[in-house]
Amino acid sequence: MDTLTRMSINEANKEEILSFDQVSYFFSQRKGFTKRKKFWALKDVSFNICRGETVGILGHNGAGKSTVLRLLAGIYEPDQGQITNCGVSVSLLSLQAGFVPYLSGRENSILSGLTLGISKKKILEEIEAIHAFSELGDFYDQPLHTYSTGMRARLGFSIAFRVDPDVLLVDEVLGVGDSEFQQKSASKMREKIRGNKTVVLVSHNTHLIRELCQRAVLIENGHSIIQADTETVLKRYLESKNQKAL
Repeated sequence: MDTLTRMSINEANKEEILSFDQVSYFFSQRKGFTKRKKFWALKDVSFNICRGETVGILGHNGAGKSTVLRLLAGIYEPDQGQITNCGVSVSLLSLQAGFVPYLSGRENSILSGLTLGISKKKILEEIEAIHAFSELGDFYDQPLHTYSTGMRARLGFSIAFRVDPDVLLVDEVLGVGDSEFQQKSASKMREKIRGNKTVVLVSHNTHLIRELCQRAVLIENGHSIIQADTETVLKRYLESKNQKAL
């Protein structure tokens, strides 16, 4: 991690709630009939997240951005390095994360809330609000394997917003669903971010990153290249993108 960046964060007396310290993660790939080899999706990645800020994760396709979010959410465990969570609940807002296909939308809402450490009483208080916001109608009580991709995204978005975790991880889902729900979800996302929510946002939309994020991290080929203010990271990202286009 950029030492100067970390010093500036600490000097501003911001509370660090999540951090990666030289985190590496590999997938096992088949090589022939009997042999397997390691593919390092991430290698020595370091950055931190402070309470109340929005951090963008930038990188080209296959750079390791979604793997970073799954590690932050606790879905994956690092193979090397350390992830520190200072007692905060984390929810990954993606198309299918953590959903059980044979359970209904209602049952998945309860399960997702419990996974986040929310009491069953609190979840049941929010269950109809999740139903209403998702606009799933009768499908809310149908198994998820009957849902379209857009319906799953709407359910995931609705659960994350009503359950309200300490940290919301967003993986390129604001463009999913019909245009009316896109506008609704984007509006709610902006409202939550401006309300001092802690958000980690993966997006190829540089305008969205510039609008919503105070800081950003650039991931290239599984490595964290730079952690800094948004404009500095965007400049580096666009330079890298232009070089790849040549």
